[in-house]
Amino acid sequence: MYYQHKGRLHWMEDYKYLFKVVLVGNAGVGKTCLVRKFTQGIFPPGQSATIGVDFMIKTVKVGNDKIKLQIWDTAGQERFRSITQSYYRSAHAIVLVYDVSCQPSFDCLPEWLGEIESYANRRVLKILVGNKVDKGDEREVPERIGKDFSDVNSFDYFLETSALDATNVDQLFEQVATRLTNDMKATDERLHQYRSDANTSSGQNGQIRLLDRAQNQINSCCGSRQ
Repeated sequence: MYYQHKGRLHWMEDYKYLFKVVLVGNAGVGKTCLVRKFTQGIFPPGQSATIGVDFMIKTVKVGNDKIKLQIWDTAGQERFRSITQSYYRSAHAIVLVYDVSCQPSFDCLPEWLGEIESYANRRVLKILVGNKVDKGDEREVPERIGKDFSDVNSFDYFLETSALDATNVDQLFEQVATRLTNDMKATDERLHQYRSDANTSSGQNGQIRLLDRAQNQINSCCGSRQ
């Protein structure tokens, strides 16, 4: 699809939805490597620590729909925390990452979870990821421990990954895209049904009341995802 600006044609990508995905977690757990592996297919050797925030975009297919993921990679250092917290609010999904070969990165999860609950939308999709499973001989956090933490703290999804050998990297982001797309479509269908009911109800006041009630229920259910 093209659009015209200042007399020139520019390409505009056609997509169904755009979702903002934010990765958080301690420095060094591999957030940047996960993003680079998924978006560029590379594992950056000697990756330096992220300064503040960075993002990349990739379009994926969910069924017949094109879905654009705007993936934000945040710094894990304490001095950047006030900057990264502002990115929670508009996130559709938050991926909390720890390193399975680093027990302290797992021990910090309650602190990160507290930030998510304080700053993110209450309906945000929460994913817990144990990264660096390629370091099998150095593992300090068993998979069942990560799964238990995910279950107890009501995460929507848990899995273990490796950016080095690509274990579950595509599955992670494809699962995020699929769940958000299905959620959004369900919201669209509810709003369409309410509008249809309003159109068939008698009287203008009845239509207004139905539409108001519909919008309130959609907002209550889905927060800022619309």
